[in-house]
Amino acid sequence: MSRYDSSLQSQNPISQAQNAVEKAHNAVSQAMTHPTEQSIQQATNSLQHADLAVEQAGLSRNEQAVELAEELLGEEHARLNSLKDEQ
Repeated sequence: MSRYDSSLQSQNPISQAQNAVEKAHNAVSQAMTHPTEQSIQQATNSLQHADLAVEQAGLSRNEQAVELAEELLGEEHARLNSLKDEQ
């Protein structure tokens, strides 16, 4: 099972946040393997989108899911920041 489990999800704020974090993970991974200005900008944009999605999910009662999304998103920010520091 993926660390970003998307099975049986409906389009609610939690699933939207999880999907946004997964897309951010993919964008950051792409930027790390192919560090171009464009890929880094796309990863940055994807992280910004995920930040908003997780913020919206924070209004949910499912605190555990929100905390997991925040934790994973924080990891992606750290990965991208380490890449930017290398540039």
